[in-house]
Amino acid sequence: MSFLPNRPIARGVALAVFVALAGCAPGRDLPPLPPAQAATEYRLGPGDAVRLITFGEEPLTGEFRVADGGTIALPLVGAVRAAGLTPHELERAVADALRRGAVLRNPSVSAEVIAYRPIFVLGEVNRPGQYPYQPGMTVVTAVAVAGGFTYRAVEDYASVLRTTNGTAIEGKAPRQAFVQPGDVVTVFERRF
Repeated sequence: MSFLPNRPIARGVALAVFVALAGCAPGRDLPPLPPAQAATEYRLGPGDAVRLITFGEEPLTGEFRVADGGTIALPLVGAVRAAGLTPHELERAVADALRRGAVLRNPSVSAEVIAYRPIFVLGEVNRPGQYPYQPGMTVVTAVAVAGGFTYRAVEDYASVLRTTNGTAIEGKAPRQAFVQPGDVVTVFERRF
């Protein structure tokens, strides 16, 4: 027993409809998403919060948020560029700023990320919206945080929109692909 009708014209029309529907799979034309950076290479961006500890100098220790302009405002020093730096590079930048400003002669600074930029999960999930990023998140864990897939969702891949150095890149990402802070994950609707 054949799935397609026996008449040649009906068979051709049915085959054309099947091919057209198969070619309309959502996200099919997206390029693959470039891999996420390793956790040790995390680069700060606007919205991240960092804790800076200047050893022996309580007034210079505290929690700071990276502003939209990519800087953090430090007491006695002013604005220090943070966006695009790793936490280790930020430690050196703050120490250099303290030396240049003649605040400390030999500062010892430690930096750690205490809150990452949020991620956004959209499309065919039960609770679309903004969620806090956690290191090691994948597409499927981001979907889980957003309440899981709806019954209409494509579950094998999603679209991820990532902004790197001011350039937005959108690509197709498998379930196990790592997401980064600020990513927008879109789960597509399945075509029946």
